[in-house]
Amino acid sequence: MTTRFPLHLALLAAAAACAPATSTPARPATAPAAQPAAQRANPFAVASPLPYQAPQFDRITNADFQPALEEGMRQERAEVAAITAQTAEPTFDNTILALERSSEMLSRTQAVFGALTQANTNDTLQRVRSLMAPRLAAHNDAINLDPALFARIRSVYDRRDALGLTGERKALVERYYRNFVRAGAQLGEADKARLRALNQESSQLSTSFANKVLSGTRANALVVDTRAELEGLSDAEIAAASEAAQRRGLAGKFVIALQNTTQQPAQASLRNRDVRRRLYELSIHRNDRGDSNDTRAIVQRLEQLREQRAAILGLPTFAAAALENQMAHTPEAAIGLLAQLAPPATAKAREEAAKMQALIDRQGGGFKLAPWDWQYYAEQVRKAEYDLDANQVKPYLELDRVLKDGVFFAANKLYGLTFHERHDLPVYHPDVRVFDVIDADGTPLALFYADYFKRDNKQGGAWMSNFVGQSRLRGTRPVVYNVANLPKPVAGQPALITFDDARTMFHEFGHALQGMFSNVEYPTLSGTSVPRDFVEMPSQFNEHWALEPTVFANYARHYQTGAPMPAALVERIRKSGTFNQGFATTEYLAAALLDLAWHTRPAGSPPADVDAFERQALERFKVNVPEVPPRYRTTYFSHIWSGGYSAAYYAYMWSELIDHDAYYWFVENGGMTRANGQRFRDVVLSRGSTVPADQLFREFRGRDPIIEPLLVERGLKGATP
Repeated sequence: MTTRFPLHLALLAAAAACAPATSTPARPATAPAAQPAAQRANPFAVASPLPYQAPQFDRITNADFQPALEEGMRQERAEVAAITAQTAEPTFDNTILALERSSEMLSRTQAVFGALTQANTNDTLQRVRSLMAPRLAAHNDAINLDPALFARIRSVYDRRDALGLTGERKALVERYYRNFVRAGAQLGEADKARLRALNQESSQLSTSFANKVLSGTRANALVVDTRAELEGLSDAEIAAASEAAQRRGLAGKFVIALQNTTQQPAQASLRNRDVRRRLYELSIHRNDRGDSNDTRAIVQRLEQLREQRAAILGLPTFAAAALENQMAHTPEAAIGLLAQLAPPATAKAREEAAKMQALIDRQGGGFKLAPWDWQYYAEQVRKAEYDLDANQVKPYLELDRVLKDGVFFAANKLYGLTFHERHDLPVYHPDVRVFDVIDADGTPLALFYADYFKRDNKQGGAWMSNFVGQSRLRGTRPVVYNVANLPKPVAGQPALITFDDARTMFHEFGHALQGMFSNVEYPTLSGTSVPRDFVEMPSQFNEHWALEPTVFANYARHYQTGAPMPAALVERIRKSGTFNQGFATTEYLAAALLDLAWHTRPAGSPPADVDAFERQALERFKVNVPEVPPRYRTTYFSHIWSGGYSAAYYAYMWSELIDHDAYYWFVENGGMTRANGQRFRDVVLSRGSTVPADQLFREFRGRDPIIEPLLVERGLKGATP
């Protein structure tokens, strides 16, 4: 049973892809025989017959999703009704285990629907999503707030020790009880009715927010008339911009699409300052122009609804409810970590800004450094201080080689995994690749789908999720996928990427490893179903291997000659590892503290002016460096308004604190060895939520985490405010 808790629905609603260009079926070129959906079996009705129960993308069409979601909800309601109709005393088997076995069709459908609405959406899928979001919320509430069902869960919970429940069984019971309580199961009927109304309205607004961000991101792409305006971009990048314009019916022009963050990659290369400014302003104002894509009214209302929800549950703020079962436990603890980092981060950012201003002055620029200048002049400072040019690096980082000889090679060294590409399984887009993952002992472990190239109908950013989660109860093995937005080359050209892009591939594969290595009984506790402030730990930990010498030497080779990257260039990359970290840390802290500012407003607060509140919050937390805007402004902060990171964007830094400390254990104990990898797999990656996250870390490290490794790795140690 995986559709019951609000977090799951929030993740489903997080499909913040670019606005669709067409309404074609969400499937590859191979289509099923023409036949009305009503006259053929729905591909979600039973488990897929493909290996690992992989989705039947050659059979799935847009028309399948709504009926499958509706039937899945009907089946789950019937399964829950059968549980509550029992007269036998509640037991683990007849209540908790029965719930774990339920909802298979709905889970299958949502796994694929969520994937496609994020990575390969279209008009029809967006309409289905908008239609079904409130219905799914109501369905969720009908189960969460069912008094008969909760009475049975509470009975098992209260007697868990008397029933002799231990290990995973006890963890599962406690998870169900905690989630039902937090969903409102203990409320009176009047409060339950209020909560249902709040949840339905929230689901509608979150979906609307996501759709507006999709549309606003696409509508605010930079369009230029001449190639000269793109001076500084490579020939391949200009060709890609030309193709993007042609796809939009703008032949003869050039288009640079926006990514999800505030700053845009092209700003590092564009020499025309006015073009940089235009690109930046299109980015920060994509959803606050007073047009149909403006999200400010939605933000105001969503924030009020979250305040009201917390009050109904008897908690002072939404953040207090959201963090109760995280590693941080309280918003004060999360803010405390971020506040501890803010002074050295902003001090470092101001040092970096001063260097760039000095460079501008030496060049006779005659202007003050602005946010749209940061990336451009940071790149110049990088070249001056480290003699490092991104265009020197890219020829040594060809995407396929990074994947096979880097990401996969590291997984083999640490865990003994091998990978074999297969072409017999259907995919949802021709860019998607599929790999068998074979364990060290030769047994099949998982399937891995990789979808790396940017598309107009794909959400910005990068992520991992499952088509099928691991569970011994259900007899399922993992089918996991990684999605990114790397630039797709024109036909016949290699996919050359930056080192940051390569590190992103290692990051997302760290999530994939946690999904692949999961070895638990119950689906609710499986894989990445861990606290938000722990889930990024395995992914951020895996980034460390991108620069491990034997790994880097294996994949960083010239795409034409195969020659290894020159040692001097490798050393410059290493030395520049903490370059611009004042900026990177400050822009992150600004977004994370902005999230917590919104979600620590007490119930009954008057509606906030979105723009003014954002300014005041950044000032209050002392992260208001003018040249360093938040990584996400409120109006397009999809993580917190339509995703699963409401009051939890701090989790990336909390996880980073843990991941660096874990990596230092490797450094202290022989580095990248199979024995060390196996220990990390056994103690951390394989256990899902069967053990509390802080306990997992202590088992691995032998103590609680310390902040020193984080400060060193971020280059902030010794920075003085």
